[in-house]
Amino acid sequence: MVKALILIADGTEEMEFTITYDTLVRAGIECTSAFIPRGLSPYGSSDTSPPLAVCSRKVKILPDVTLNPLDAGPEKYDALVIPGGMGGAVTMAGSTEVQNLVHSYYNHTEKRIIGMICAGSKVAITAKLPGQPITSHPSVQSEFPDHFDYKEQNVVVSDAVPGKATLVTSRGPGTAFPFAFTLIELLCGKEKRDEVVGPMIFPSGTVTGYPF
Repeated sequence: MVKALILIADGTEEMEFTITYDTLVRAGIECTSAFIPRGLSPYGSSDTSPPLAVCSRKVKILPDVTLNPLDAGPEKYDALVIPGGMGGAVTMAGSTEVQNLVHSYYNHTEKRIIGMICAGSKVAITAKLPGQPITSHPSVQSEFPDHFDYKEQNVVVSDAVPGKATLVTSRGPGTAFPFAFTLIELLCGKEKRDEVVGPMIFPSGTVTGYPF
């Protein structure tokens, strides 16, 4: 079974997390959410483990696990997904554990997929990924060094570095569905993506196939 690890922290954007998680599950992908701590969580920290993630609009989500790098590597998952939301993205971008995890997926001997959406793309900067096409929420565009080829597209797929992971980046809550559909197509194929899209009943004329 195809498996994806989806990170979450206090301040993660709810739509980017839940739309991606839900849509991947519809494709038969086994998803695990992993909490990235930032000190003491204001909710659930004494009563639950992992603690509740308090998202950007104060929706509270109970992750599956707290991140344990030994159980989160590319030997166990086919894809690593990093949602945005500025608070959560800052936590993830500043986490040595997350940076090292991104490196392990990017350099794994069997090709993996790394997905980053919105401000989650900041992790590509702090993890010092090599220059390649990338996108993000416009609010953090100016933070990207010149060696990245910044695009203003809804979804950007980069295989620019031979032998490394495929990097999929996207712009924000409104592009979460195209982002998720792209991940499904890369992980499971176009036929599976089409199978998922149909029952979701998007309005006529909605573009649901890459490129978006």
